[in-house]
Amino acid sequence: MYRVLLIAVGPEVTEWMRGASAVADCSFEAAAGPVDAIGRLRRRSYDAVLMGPCATVAEDLALLEEMRAVRPGMRTIILSPRTTPEDVVAALRARVFAVFSEPFEPAEAASMVRRAVEETDAGRGIEVVSARPGWLSVRVDCRLLSAERLVGFLNAFPTPELTQSERDDLLIAFREILLNAMEHGARFDPEKVVEVSAVRTEGRIVFYVRDPGPGFRPSEIGHAAIANPPDDPLAHMERRAAEGMRPGGFGILLVRQIVDEMMYNEVGNEVLLIKHTR
Repeated sequence: MYRVLLIAVGPEVTEWMRGASAVADCSFEAAAGPVDAIGRLRRRSYDAVLMGPCATVAEDLALLEEMRAVRPGMRTIILSPRTTPEDVVAALRARVFAVFSEPFEPAEAASMVRRAVEETDAGRGIEVVSARPGWLSVRVDCRLLSAERLVGFLNAFPTPELTQSERDDLLIAFREILLNAMEHGARFDPEKVVEVSAVRTEGRIVFYVRDPGPGFRPSEIGHAAIANPPDDPLAHMERRAAEGMRPGGFGILLVRQIVDEMMYNEVGNEVLLIKHTR
């Protein structure tokens, strides 16, 4: 059975975490605060730690540094009442496993705890290449887990210029392009990385994704809905079935409906997603 340490999460979070089906095979211990948490970590190891939302991200990261002095490689998830871009970048640099900003869904947090306890390498997945206000660049290894974690971090960035619905849709579009890059550009090879930049200007949010593959030509994507003739919107499904591919192929078409601009480079292994915010 996996062991999870809860630090100052409050009775409500403790209750729904203990009742979540995703972590039914986990045992939970609740620490009253930082001092109690350090004492428990000295006595035994845990597979993951869930922190907050009673403290700021900065306070959580300071405590995390102390915890890792006792237990290196600690996989930590932070629940925060609010986050700033600086908080998210600091958490990424500190190799926090995930950050959730209120309002967060209990099921999503429980699912991420499950992934944290199963992960064997806490430092693996996302590497910050460069970060400054309005511009974040990372390298992410080509695993579904890493993609989900990166989407979660981007979701923690405050975007007051977007409605919640617009924000959700934009992250759906980004996730689809990221998974396309990992699947088609890298064949989900965990030894390969996808380069990602998220840029925010006064009037736009821009995502840049570059995969390690050779790219593609429009004539080569007959398996995608975007290549269907106007009079046959499901033509790609027959090709996918014939080639033994999983159902789907609507991703790029969906992305084009969400973002305002979508641009590929000549080779086809770099893409820009642009969402106008005014």
